[in-house]
Parts: sequence; structure tokens; C-alpha cells
Amino acid sequence: MSTASYVHGASDKALIGSTIGSYFDAVCARYGEREALVVRHQNVRMTYAAFKEAVDNLACGFLRLGLKPGDRIGIWSQNNHEWVLTQFATAKAGLVMVNINPAYRRAELEYVLNKVGCRALILAPSFKSSNYLEMLQDLAPELAVSQPGQLRSVRLPQLEWVVRLGDETTPGMLNFGTLLANASRAELNTLAETGDTLQFDDAINIQFTSGTTGAPKGATLSHHNILNNGFFIGEAMRLTPDDRLCIPVPLYHCFGMVLGNLACLTHGSTMVFPAEGFDPLSTLETVAAERCTALHGVPTMFIAVLDHPDFAQYDLSRLRTGIMAGSPCPIEVMKRVLDQMHMDQVTIAYGMTETSPVSFQSSVDDPVERRVATVGRVQPHVEVKIVDTAGRIVPRGEPGELLTRGYSVMLGYWGDEARTREAIDAAGWMHTGDLATLDEAGYCNIVGRLKDMVIRGGENIYPREIEEFLYRHPKVQDVQVVGVPDHKYGEELCAWIILKPGQKADEQDIRDFCQGQIAHYKVPRYIRFVDNFPMTITGKIQKYMMRDIMKKELHLEEEKHA
Repeated sequence: MSTASYVHGASDKALIGSTIGSYFDAVCARYGEREALVVRHQNVRMTYAAFKEAVDNLACGFLRLGLKPGDRIGIWSQNNHEWVLTQFATAKAGLVMVNINPAYRRAELEYVLNKVGCRALILAPSFKSSNYLEMLQDLAPELAVSQPGQLRSVRLPQLEWVVRLGDETTPGMLNFGTLLANASRAELNTLAETGDTLQFDDAINIQFTSGTTGAPKGATLSHHNILNNGFFIGEAMRLTPDDRLCIPVPLYHCFGMVLGNLACLTHGSTMVFPAEGFDPLSTLETVAAERCTALHGVPTMFIAVLDHPDFAQYDLSRLRTGIMAGSPCPIEVMKRVLDQMHMDQVTIAYGMTETSPVSFQSSVDDPVERRVATVGRVQPHVEVKIVDTAGRIVPRGEPGELLTRGYSVMLGYWGDEARTREAIDAAGWMHTGDLATLDEAGYCNIVGRLKDMVIRGGENIYPREIEEFLYRHPKVQDVQVVGVPDHKYGEELCAWIILKPGQKADEQDIRDFCQGQIAHYKVPRYIRFVDNFPMTITGKIQKYMMRDIMKKELHLEEEKHA
């Protein structure tokens, strides 16, 4: 009888049964004099003792605004020390931090703030080509005549407080710095009493993921979900208090805040941020200057670092580990990371936001071929099974849908019971939508996607969301979006558009329609105007044929992986 495609992560290390706040306090007490946080572009350095003081002050600042446990507070910002402080201060105060993608535009911001009912929003003034203040003021012009905390907006009815980063002032907004004022003894006592009421299964974080039916879904995660996932991710990397992890990946994503911050916190390691967003030169400078022992990134980031003209000038000899995730790693890239970046203990991780996120991770001593051809073995305390379309477990080596169960499975999609039930079945299994195989040794290989999700540079994009948006264009009758291979990003979006009778439009018309409304990475790179779509006899659109046609037309090749 063949072995079934089922694995569970047996472990002699117990799950952590505490809230992030109480665990945070214990770590800060233990490692008080060690460096906790380095943010190079802001010239910020904090020991764990100073980090705790700032986090406590901020948590008290939130309570001073009248925010209460369970209230949602959004953060819309690039990487900075304020983001890190907010992550831990919200956890201590029992607030639910809502991560807002820095690439979002007006329509997406309005949707997410209203979907989860944010009472407060922290935002940076701007980032790259995005003017956050301007976009928010467009949505809530009432800010111009409001006192901080008294916003009454027609389009954002539940938003009361807007907190802006930086020293300049903006009408209707509070400055972040004012929330860092030294807390009184009474306020600290209230914070401690609040912490005692919190439970580790409480919701603490909402991460929006693109939805197959159009609107983004708010994956709701608990203290238990992300604290434990961060701990076991760090265990796989064998992190210690002597490790210094360079984190060039975005904080709004689990990669930054869980694989980065929480992996470090749970091991007393140092979080090191090189820049507001990924930049290969600042990453090289930071790894060398800060003597980093670990580095995170998606394969395209590692390629950009390796190919930088000044690469050889930097001493990366202290690097040993890190995580590469987000998309498959070509074997030649992995060899260069091992040889030229000294990361002989680099690990590969696989997961999804809804599972906090990591379910599989390679170990530091797995053979190179395992770290390229697979995503490692199942994480401790996590169960995985591979099933066929009837829901029956398949034998080892046969492909099927990957299902995950255990402490890491999200609480659900915020305010959406129907889509939660679609994702998590009655037995508690999270249906990932990914097609995978398990070999006899328990290593997992992701072989495809059940749905037609596109992964562009580590960003998950569901074509349906883009299609729903483009349907709003007054000249568009029908639209289909597919992913096509791309050497740099793994995949790029391609839209096939049928115009309404008598209408004319060009590619720029479509891109102009997208500008400022949806994130830049969701704007199709390739746009084709067609009279019809390839269909089956029963009328189902054949997206794979569209993909094949575009590959031939554009002379695109799939990336080869070992």
C-alpha cells in the first residue's frame, strides 16, 4: 500500500501560549541591553529596553485616544521604525492592526477602511509615486475643517482619527510623535491591566489579500497564529540573540512582520531595516556595515543584489542564513547565493497569508537540490494533506490541492462568513488553492495553482480582481486577464479586452483608467484588443490558450527550475 500524502510536524518544542504583548515584555526584560532595532535610513537604533519603553508609550498613546481592545487601526506606510513600533504597540493595547499595501490607491483604500471599520489610520505623507495625504484628503475632504479625532466623513464613516508620520502638520490629523510622549504611571498601569484581559486567540492583525471574486479579503490573524509562526520560522533558521537579520522585504506583508520581526523577537535577535523599500545597494551597504548574519528576500531581490555593479566591494562574509520565498528559485541563483553571499544555511519557505503564513520550510542543512526543487518539510505543529478533486488524500508523489490545518490557520476573513467557509472546511482544513506533491521523505513541491492566480515578483494577484475593475471602464464590454512568463518578475499581467460596439480605445486609455485607482503591480503590462476569446464548446473561456498565444506572440519562455 502506498504512503498517503499526509504529514504533521511533530515537535518536542511546545506552542507558545501567550499574547504577543506578554511575550514581548519577557523578551525585552531578558535581552534589555542588546540591540533590538536598527533602521538605517532613519538613523534609529534601539536596545530591547529602549524598544519596550517606546512601544509602551505608543500603546498608552493609542489608549489615550479612546481606542479600545478590538478596535481596528490601519497603517499605510513604507518600512520605518514607526511601523515596527505600531506592530507591537497595537498588540499590547489589544488593537487590531490593519496592514494596508503601500501600493494601494484611492478605491482600494476606501474599500479596506470601510470593510473592517477602521477607527484610526496611521499614514506616511508619501512613498515613491504615491501621495498618501492627497489620496486620503480626496476621500475625506472633511479633514480640512476637522479637529483631530473628530472626523465625520461621508465616504469613510467609521474613521475618527488620522495620525500622520513626519514633523509637518496637516489639518484634521494628529502627528505620530505626539503619541510617543512619556506615559504616566497611571497610564502604564492601565496598559498592564488591559494586557491582562487579552487572550492569545484574540484577533490582532488583518492582512488584505487579493480576492478571486474581485474585492480583497481581510485575513484575520491572532496572537497565537503569528507569534508561534514567527518562533518556528526562527527555529528553522537557528536564530540566536547573536543574529542580525536584514529585512528589505515590506512590513505590510507577513514576510516582513512575521518572518522578519517576530522571528527576531522570539529569539532576541536584531531587526535591521536598510531602506523604506527594497534597494539593492542599500541592502549591500547595510549587510556589510551592520555585520548582518541573515537576509530575507524574494528571488528577484537576491538577483538584483548579486548583479549590482558594486557587489564585490561589500563584505558579506558574516551572512549565513535567511529566507528566500515568494516564488520558485532558479538553481543558478541559489548556487550564487550560497557561493557569493556565503548564505550556506539559507532556507526556502512556502505559505500563504491565511496560514500566518509559513507551512513548509527547508532546514539549514538540507541539500541544495532539496532547497531548489522543493519548499522543504512541514512546519512543527502543522498538518498538511494533498487531496484530489473529490477531497480524497492522494498517494505520495501524486499532485493534488494542498490543505493545511493547525494553530496557523487564520480566524477567518473579516466580515465574510461565506468566503471563510469556502476556504476553511468543517474539519478545520484551509484549502490553499495550490497544487502540490509530497515525496516519501515529506518534502513538498508546489507544481501549480488550482485557480489562475498570478505571482508577480512575490505579489499574489487574482485576475478576477483586475477584470472586475476594468469592467468599470465605459468602453469595455468584456475583459479577461492572464499571467504570462516574465524573466524579471516571474509573471506579468496580460489583459484581453473586447470593446463595446462602435467604441475605440488604445492601451494608454486603459492604463490611464487604472492610474491612481489600483496598485501599480495590478496594471496589466500587456493589453490586447480582440473580437472574441478562445472558448470551449460549452462556452467556458480557455485562459491557457490565451496564455499560449501571448507566449508565442511575445516570444516568452517559462523560467527553468531544477
